[in-house]
Amino acid sequence: MKTPTTSYVESLAYQAGELLRNGLGGPMQVDLKGTIDLVTEMDHRSEEIIFDRIQTDYPNHTIISEESGSLKNTGNQQWIIDPLDGTVNYAHGVPIFSVSIAYAEDGVVKIGVVYDPMQDECFSAELGNGARLNGQLISPAKTTDLNSSLLVTGFPYDIRTHPENNLDLYARFTLISRGVRRFGSAALDLSYVAAGRVDGYWEIRIHLWDIAAGGLIAQEAGAVVTKVYGERDYLNPPYSILAANPRVHPEMLEVFKEYRLERNLI
Repeated sequence: MKTPTTSYVESLAYQAGELLRNGLGGPMQVDLKGTIDLVTEMDHRSEEIIFDRIQTDYPNHTIISEESGSLKNTGNQQWIIDPLDGTVNYAHGVPIFSVSIAYAEDGVVKIGVVYDPMQDECFSAELGNGARLNGQLISPAKTTDLNSSLLVTGFPYDIRTHPENNLDLYARFTLISRGVRRFGSAALDLSYVAAGRVDGYWEIRIHLWDIAAGGLIAQEAGAVVTKVYGERDYLNPPYSILAANPRVHPEMLEVFKEYRLERNLI
């Protein structure tokens, strides 16, 4: 196999997702990476499933994963993986989590897959070929203004110690939108923007593996995807993300620009 197909990437996500679905609510080892940042044995087992197949089928490819960091190789092909996006939910038995897998060449994401095992929903996109949910084309909502929008966000794991913890922004958007949700899986948040279930999503100080697959899915569906201050290179550090339908994105961006001026942020 020379170049992976979308169906191949989906098969990886399905296999890992089946493991996670069957293990939800069962006994598992849970360790702390930080005060509120968890990792479970299921993160590692899901990662092993994906790693083993990629390393067998594409031994020269680089793999970047939340749990193992970067396994570099000689080629220009990269895999960016979150084997269990929503670990805190999973550890508590909350059935909202996903498997996120992106395939990139020279840093450009070509294929993105986000699989929700509990709903059996597979969001996928191929660069230049649109975005799909279980094979059917999807597109963002047509909400025309921020006031009528349902938004979603997430919070960094150092929320207790870092001054830029998203709480102020959460309050601002709550007061000028229909509501703000927090589901706990960035990959699903982006996929929900793509499918029109929410109108916009933002998150500050996030990680590459959280947004690589979902970002492509949202973009290919027709959403505008940038960093929170409007830069288009959201897959380059420092990582942040703002994804919304084309009508709502400019309004959300204005909120961030006002916030930046008030805080004297560079």
